Formats: sequence, C-alpha cells, structure tokens
Amino acid sequence: MTDTDQPIDTPVNPVDPLKERRHLLPAKDRKVPSLDQDQTIGAGGKFGVSEDDIERELQEAMGGMSEKEIFAEPVRSEQQAGEGTEQNRKVGRVIRVHPPDVFLALPGGRSEGLLSVMQFPDGPPAVGTEVEVTIEGYDNSNGLLILSRKGAAMQADWSSVTRGMIVEARVTGTNKGGLEVDVNGIRGFLPISQVDLYRVENPDQFLNQRFLCMVTEADPHDRNLVVSRRDLLEKEREEAKAKLWLELEEGQVREGIVRSVKDFGAFVDLGGGDGLVHVSEISWARIHDASTALQTGQKVKVVVLKLDRERHKVSLGMKQLMTSPWDEAGTRFQVGSVVAGKVTRLMEFGAFVELESGIEGLIHISELAPQRVRRVKDIVQAGQEVQVLVLSVDPEQRRISLSLKGALPKAEEPVAEEEEDEVPAKAPRPRTTPLRGGIGRS
Repeated sequence: MTDTDQPIDTPVNPVDPLKERRHLLPAKDRKVPSLDQDQTIGAGGKFGVSEDDIERELQEAMGGMSEKEIFAEPVRSEQQAGEGTEQNRKVGRVIRVHPPDVFLALPGGRSEGLLSVMQFPDGPPAVGTEVEVTIEGYDNSNGLLILSRKGAAMQADWSSVTRGMIVEARVTGTNKGGLEVDVNGIRGFLPISQVDLYRVENPDQFLNQRFLCMVTEADPHDRNLVVSRRDLLEKEREEAKAKLWLELEEGQVREGIVRSVKDFGAFVDLGGGDGLVHVSEISWARIHDASTALQTGQKVKVVVLKLDRERHKVSLGMKQLMTSPWDEAGTRFQVGSVVAGKVTRLMEFGAFVELESGIEGLIHISELAPQRVRRVKDIVQAGQEVQVLVLSVDPEQRRISLSLKGALPKAEEPVAEEEEDEVPAKAPRPRTTPLRGGIGRS
C-alpha cells in the first residue's frame, strides 16, 4: 500500500461548506493567527479571557438556548420550529457581505452570525444595516450562529424541507383544485382555498407570479409538497391587526381597499382589519345600493367614525371627506323663494323632495293642498317634478321645510256685485172703505 493509498475503513471527512467559503473572506480575516497574546478572536475578544466569561457571553448571544436546542437535528416539526422564537429573536448589525453569505454582529456576545444573502430579496444589505433575525442554531466547528430573517424564504430541497418552513413559490400552472408551483426545483401544489385571505375567482391571474408560502405538507418519499400562502398571510394579518388597533382613533383619515360590497354598504380593509362604510355614509347623495358607487379592489380614503374595541368593529365614512352641500344651503335656498325639485319618497306625514344632489326637503301633509289631504299619494307621486315654496332652512340640522300649496298661483277672488240703489217705497193710499168684518160707527 502506497502512501497515497487510503484504507477502505478510513472515514472521509465531508467538505464543510463554511470552510470552503473562507477564501471569500478578506485577507485580514483569513490570515494564519500568531501566538501573540494580543491575538483577537470572534468580534474582537482576546486570549486570556476566562472560559466562564466566554460561556456567559455565548449564552447571552444564544438567547438562553440549551445545548439540546443548539445541537439538535435541523429537521423539526412545525410546533418545534415555533418554540422560543420570540426568545431567540435578535437585532444584528451587518459587518461583512460576502455572497452568498452575510455576516452579522449580535449584541451581548463575541460570536458572529451567518445569514444567507438569499434572504434579502431586494439585494444584499449595506454594512451597518440593522436586521431582525432569529437564531436557528450554532456551528461549533466555525464558531458561527446560524441565523434566519423573520418571514424570509429559506432554500429548500427534499433533504431539508419541513413543515412550517417559509419558501418562495413560483406559479407554473393552474388546475381545478388550485395552483401548480415550483419551489427551488421541487414541484408543489397550492390549494385554491390557500391562495389568499379572500375567495379567488380567477386563479389564472397568478400565473408566473412569485410569493412566499408556508410548507404545510412535505413527504420526500412520495415527492408530495403542499404549501399555503393563506397561512402566512393570516399570520402577518394578526400581527398587523394588533398594531392597527393600537393606532386607530376616531376621526382618523386612513387609506383602505374595498374587499366586499353589499347592498347595505362596503367592507374596507385598513391593513390588518376591516371596517364598514354604511351606504348612507358613502356620499351626500342618496344611494340605494353600494355597488353603484364602489367596486371590489378599489382604493378609497375613509374617516374613522366609531370604534367598538370590545367587538373589534369599526364604522367608517367617506362623505365626510367631501364638501357638504348643506354648507351653502342657506344662501342657495332662501326662505320665500319658489324652487323646483323631484319627489323621492312618500311617507304618511308628507313627501320628501330632492332639491339638488344631497339636499332633500319635506312637504308636510298639511302643505300639500289647500283642502284637507287624507293620503299623500292622492296629491303627489314618487319621481314627480314639482314647484315648491321654501318655508324654512336649518343647515345645522340639515332640514328644509317646503310647501306645495304655497307655490300654487293664487286664485282670483270673485268680484263683489254692486248693490242696486234702493227705490223708496211709495206711501200707501188712504183707505176709503171700512175693513170688512169690522165694527162700524154707531
């Protein structure tokens, strides 16, 4: 056996990818260390520091993780992946960028952290950038913490993909049940009910799009991969909802997206929660169906009218952001003037007349006609054009009193007949003969 021959039973050390990347580091970071006492380690510590100090600082950097958690197998269940996330979350500062790796310094320790540049979809971060990360484990051989960004996609293959992992999926096709996706070369499936928070009517709109998803099923043996975008959106929505309710106040003006339209109003997504714009609050003009004014997906500005924090209900308005026609109603409709309008509604007590968009007045039943009126519909009908007299205007209460009979032309009074001159009665002639049956003279 020659010196170059290797025994069969001699284990071959696997290539450490982290060691293979050392040539990418600057010369000052990969030079051979000397035996001088001032040689630095990690993020700047010196030899001679006690092991207790190193252990204490390492524990601070690890956020209290146990040895079992540090050296555990990378494949974890969804429940295990979520344990201790808040505790292990740190804010690190980028100190070096050497694609495909980003090196971070974490507070409270000398150990650096390693993060894949793939977790920065907008491009590599600048040195000095602060990044919120989660500690996933520890590479003992290289003295590096293995990090991941919150909500960032992880590079997955059949040897590493697990439930709960966040991956980037590209939609390659559609079928009756959902979307066909490609996850780093792995063929997967996204059910139609898991595409969005709301019902998806046209799945073809997602073709060739890329978005983050959460792995819900992963079976390497059967090559079965199922992902969900909705699970990730719901998780983000819950976080946004908590933030939204801390910020919401009555009177605030916010932007939102119309998610659904009903005949009684529209639900607007404020970015973490929905609010209702009642049909009466959409416009100053009377609207009977909200779908005539708003469409699903439309961006709108709304004002917060009322908050119910116990039941998490928000009442919104849109007309409050428009100029009210009642502001100039007193000058446009002066008392005593005759104006034109259209009858909009009939009530037992009278009829409402629209004078212009957003302004209605009331003709009381007693002002419909000169004679006594028993039924309003006997005098006017809905949609009828009428001339009315303005009796009073109250812009603050948004009320105008009108009169139909007051606008009618006055009937001419009958001309009184001239009295004939009285003819004086003639004096009666004296009777010459006695009355018959009377008593004569004796």
